[in-house]
Amino acid sequence: MKQDDVLIRIRTMYPTFSKGQKLLADYITDHYDKAVYLTAAKLGSVVGVSESTVVRFASELGYDGYPGLQRAISEIIRTRLTTLQKMEVSRSRMDENHPMISIMNDDIANIKETMSLLDEDTLKKSADMILKAKTVYVLGVRSSAPLAFFLGYYLNFLLDDVHQISTNTFSETFEQMMKVSPQDCVIGISFPRYSKRTVKAMEFAKNRQASVIAVTDSDQSPIAACADCVLKAYTDMASMVDSLVGPMSLLNALLVLLSEKRTEVVEQRFDLLEEIWKDYDVYETMTEDQDSNKVILS
Repeated sequence: MKQDDVLIRIRTMYPTFSKGQKLLADYITDHYDKAVYLTAAKLGSVVGVSESTVVRFASELGYDGYPGLQRAISEIIRTRLTTLQKMEVSRSRMDENHPMISIMNDDIANIKETMSLLDEDTLKKSADMILKAKTVYVLGVRSSAPLAFFLGYYLNFLLDDVHQISTNTFSETFEQMMKVSPQDCVIGISFPRYSKRTVKAMEFAKNRQASVIAVTDSDQSPIAACADCVLKAYTDMASMVDSLVGPMSLLNALLVLLSEKRTEVVEQRFDLLEEIWKDYDVYETMTEDQDSNKVILS
């Protein structure tokens, strides 16, 4: 069962629920933004039923215990809440005395969750698709735009023809993709809330028979449907912003894998770049005094 089916499943099965299960169903439907952070015991206490009733309710819905139900509800949080609602939920989770520690702990958890989602075979297949492509297109808009820029920036060091799609409109997106062919690879990046522009661009690439790689959060993501490879990373909210440490770590892994497959080319190019950077005074030169004082300049 898809994780985002939980509210539909609750509505469909509602007439068959016991009195206690209906109380749980009503609370989850009306307050899923709060329910997702409650333990089974706490949820039972809030609703007025036993912890065992909560666990049985999760199993009745078709989930592998209460943790499975929590994961399904968390998908609703990430894909349906507005930014203001996310901020309210985030405030309820944060340690007021140590907000930075709370945020960093959440980031650590996001990376660990991304590690659990990693499929190394899919990562290797994606790398091979990128290396075989004549032209690689990279697309990510809105909050995913920094991820796309980061990936495109480093791919330019590794590959001969990388096209970073950077637009503000639907029409410009397709104008920049008009030359996509079966010899090309298109990498689309999108996380909740998903961008319609990225979804349509991925569909366009698939229709042009290009190889398509989706960097997203799950197989249920709308950009995963038309992808040959789905690279999954976990994201969560941190107040008004989405934590992107999981996707960034995943992209780091992909770039390192690509560089390992093109070691000789990478070494030659960075040897040349070092000469260029030196000749054109790109980077600040550290003096011994600065270095000893640990002053970092860029």
